Amino acid sequence: MNIAFLGYGQVGAPLADHLQRLGHQVTLAANDPRSERLKTALAKNPNLDVAAPREAVRQAEVVFLATPFQANQAAIEAVADEMRGKILIDCTNPVGANLSHGLNSLESGSELIQRMAPEAKVVKAFTIYGFENFEDTSYPGYNVKPVMMYCGNDMDAKKVVGELIAQLGWSPLDVGGLEQALHLEHMTLLWVRMVRVMGQSPHMVWAMLRR
Repeated sequence: MNIAFLGYGQVGAPLADHLQRLGHQVTLAANDPRSERLKTALAKNPNLDVAAPREAVRQAEVVFLATPFQANQAAIEAVADEMRGKILIDCTNPVGANLSHGLNSLESGSELIQRMAPEAKVVKAFTIYGFENFEDTSYPGYNVKPVMMYCGNDMDAKKVVGELIAQLGWSPLDVGGLEQALHLEHMTLLWVRMVRVMGQSPHMVWAMLRR
């Protein structure tokens, strides 16, 4: 599958690395081919492709949005006319002062992104943990896999995203339409507060048990 990454920092770079090693054609959308973040990503996996953002998105079937939330609008506007029919995976979170919801919980960041890219198929995923769990998804010694919750309005797009989640080592859990993204963003804030503020291990994940 052809996959493009808008953003390749602590979240985007490990996801891009793992997906390329799984056999996908992965391209980093780079405005500046000399940026330090790009050099860091390529040092870890030199087999990642690099292209200008419009070209990277044009070739892709799936686009990961993994920029800082405040950079989302500029990143999307730069490639908006290439987004038609693409699956756009929103890996971002609106974080406000004192680890509050950056949009005051009036709407999710994903719903805002869907309005920015109305012809894309937005799916919220890869947001409920810190970067440590994107670098290494394995939890050996347990009889359940960590769960990765995701949501969106397009069932076909969610099927693709669920398959990518499974390939990356998580148990995919579809939690509904895009309106559920707000709750996933609050789960991210919960994880961040527990780990970054309260000192819980960053190697902490959610799992679902079924009887």
